[in-house]
Amino acid sequence: MTYRIDRATNDASIVFVLSGEMDADHVSTLRALLRNEASVRVVLDLEAVTLVDRDAVTFLARAEAAGVTLRNCPTYVRTWISLQIHDE
Repeated sequence: MTYRIDRATNDASIVFVLSGEMDADHVSTLRALLRNEASVRVVLDLEAVTLVDRDAVTFLARAEAAGVTLRNCPTYVRTWISLQIHDE
């Protein structure tokens, strides 16, 4: 399965639409992209994400805590993020 990141903009934010399986390598790529967008509101749309690994969950939890909005987050990912936050 491939992983894809599409970038879109609107008046108020940058939206990264993620699809496929998200693992540590993809987290590194996404982290670099987010560094370039530090001065604007960032949204990660997770509707088409099919699988995440532990590194991805940790990244998503930290990104959300830092102000990134997670849109269309699958229920199982939301549950794992909640567990990740409680474990820290």
